[in-house]
Amino acid sequence: MKFVKRNLKFFTYLSRSIFLQLVGVGVALWTLCLAFSILRTRTVQAQESFNAQRSAYAAQIEKTYKFPWGKEHPFWPSNAQIEGGTFIQPGAFPTAAYCAHCHEASYHQWRESSHANAFREPFYLKNVQLLMNEKGIPTARHCEGCHNPIALFSGAMTPGSKVNRSFDNDGVTCMVCHSIAKLQANYGTGSYVMGIPAVMVDAKGNPIPGEVSFDAILAHPERHSKAVMKDFYKSAEFCGSCHKAALPDMVNGYKWLRAFGTYDEWQTSSYSHQNPLPFYSKPHQTCQNCHMASETSTWHDYSAKKGAIASHRWTAGNTAIPYYYKYPDQLQKIESFLKDQRLNVDIFALRKSSDDKLIAPLGSTAFTVGPKDVVEAMVVIQNKHIGHSLIPEQRDFYEAWVEFEVTDATGRAISHSGYLNPDGTLDKDAHSFTNRMIDKNGKYLDLHQVWSRRVVAYDNTIQSGRSSLVRYQFRIPEDAKGPLQITARVNYRHFRQGYLNFILGNKHPAYPVVEVAEQTRTIQVGQNAPQPPLVGANPDWMRWNNLGIALLDEQQYADSVHAFEQVTKLRPDYADAYTNIAVVELSWEKYGSARAGVEKSLQLSPGNARALYYLALVERNQGNLDSAITDLRSVVQQFPYSRDAHRELGYSYYQERKYALAEKQYELLQQIDPDDLAAHYNLAILYRRLGMKQKAEQESALFADEKDDPMASRYSFEYLRQHPEIANESTLWHLHTDVVPKPTSNSNAN
Repeated sequence: MKFVKRNLKFFTYLSRSIFLQLVGVGVALWTLCLAFSILRTRTVQAQESFNAQRSAYAAQIEKTYKFPWGKEHPFWPSNAQIEGGTFIQPGAFPTAAYCAHCHEASYHQWRESSHANAFREPFYLKNVQLLMNEKGIPTARHCEGCHNPIALFSGAMTPGSKVNRSFDNDGVTCMVCHSIAKLQANYGTGSYVMGIPAVMVDAKGNPIPGEVSFDAILAHPERHSKAVMKDFYKSAEFCGSCHKAALPDMVNGYKWLRAFGTYDEWQTSSYSHQNPLPFYSKPHQTCQNCHMASETSTWHDYSAKKGAIASHRWTAGNTAIPYYYKYPDQLQKIESFLKDQRLNVDIFALRKSSDDKLIAPLGSTAFTVGPKDVVEAMVVIQNKHIGHSLIPEQRDFYEAWVEFEVTDATGRAISHSGYLNPDGTLDKDAHSFTNRMIDKNGKYLDLHQVWSRRVVAYDNTIQSGRSSLVRYQFRIPEDAKGPLQITARVNYRHFRQGYLNFILGNKHPAYPVVEVAEQTRTIQVGQNAPQPPLVGANPDWMRWNNLGIALLDEQQYADSVHAFEQVTKLRPDYADAYTNIAVVELSWEKYGSARAGVEKSLQLSPGNARALYYLALVERNQGNLDSAITDLRSVVQQFPYSRDAHRELGYSYYQERKYALAEKQYELLQQIDPDDLAAHYNLAILYRRLGMKQKAEQESALFADEKDDPMASRYSFEYLRQHPEIANESTLWHLHTDVVPKPTSNSNAN
């Protein structure tokens, strides 16, 4: 009995203990749920409060805002959109200074960058003022979607705006990029969707609008990261939302024109690994790999790993901003970036007018030159390590050019091209990698008035992986003292002197000129024996290959084939050399010999997508559509983002009257490039044949707007007629003759 009582007492105690523990757990769970409920309630309250404030703000803005393209398109002509579709108060974007509390290194790098100064710097501000003076403030929304998004979304871009524009000094601020919620189709010109700015999400992943305490962020860094980081921020497409642009008729009152396509240039380059057709294979690199390389900093930054962060300087080519604002670190890093083997300069060959024999490759070949000889020097400029063109984007007011100089042993200049005049302007006969925008009156638009452009008179840019051949002719004086030194270099500055004068007035310091790459070769007046390769020079097979590429672009087909044949002799195992010959033969419409080249390439490299692509073009021309389709399908399988392969496969299906299959290929092409002209044209036909009348009309309208104006060339002809020195540059093959030294000392040393 005692045993039973004792155990009953024990079980009673145990039950009470378990009960109390359960109560304690319940209280804890209830407390935790209450905490979550309170946090959730606060998040909901914050969102509701924000939405109410935004609605009131938007209603106020709409009272005076101009809607030239309808209320449904408040931000046109920019493609930028925002969640909610209406205006947002500028204070909704946490400031860069707020972000700097935890990200000092990123902040200080950003402050000196082109992004931070995208709106306030005078080189942009005065130009966009020209646009607003001519076309009105609403038209400039086209620019501000990328240069000053807060101005765009806050409704500041309208006449008589009362919006407090203190944000102008921050341009593309931290929370502009880190609030973008998604990307639109690859149109550029701000083709993104801005989310509601938030530096924190709650426990359920809901964004908390506006600033939160730093303690809250440090307590839950993973929630901060979820709010401000998305996977696509590390993609080239993210950069392409602004680093690709078009001019619609809303801006120019004319028609759709491509402004620039830096993203497209990267996407079709070897660096993207999305295109089989470039001349060289390169390691995969995105925009971020190149322009946001890891950088150590003495500033504290919570995002640093072993003292390094992804650089927020975005080093590229803009030397003018750091020079203007006196940012020596930024300027030095940009200059180092530009000099880091981006280009290769090769004084490849000489040719004496007396015998017309090519002395090539220079340095590996014995030759003789003497007094009174008239000599042609062939300089090959290779775009070696840039993932886009030289120069990208708005190349009309940037300036990269070749400086060519020959001196004798006394230092006397025998020949000099590409010097700067005493007033800072470039030698008018210099070979520059630029273009000339022309208006409807045949006038050169020297102040970057893109909205008045009708045509480009010429474009000397070098695409990624390609080369340009620049030819100079000079005479060796009878009294020349040998040896002679021949120097060729590529110089770069941001901006042209005329544009700098427009912005800053005629009296201002000389802006930096960066020597991006150069080569000097020494030749004897008399006999010259072969020499060891110069330090940093390309091997001879590559030198011939680059010459072949340049000659192909000059449409000098016979010489181009000869150059590529030298590559096959030096590197018989290099499959691309035979494909390169085939590319020339195809351009020359010599399909039989083109087939031999690609077949040899495929023997060396079975299944090679580049060779298969060109083989398909040969097969289709010879009437073998089934084989062409098989080969193109293989290319698409290997490179699903190849624009050319989709385009040619679609056309091949069309020829076989397989309209549904052709339609699919062109639609895939438009996913890569929505503005592809061939896709618009062929889809207009295909949709009509497939009974899709409305879609056919849409594509037909897009084709009509985006195709070249056949009458626009007359504007450039008028300009070139009046400027023979520019007309010379506009021809694919040209010779810089009678290159003599300028009469005053070299002004290049700025």
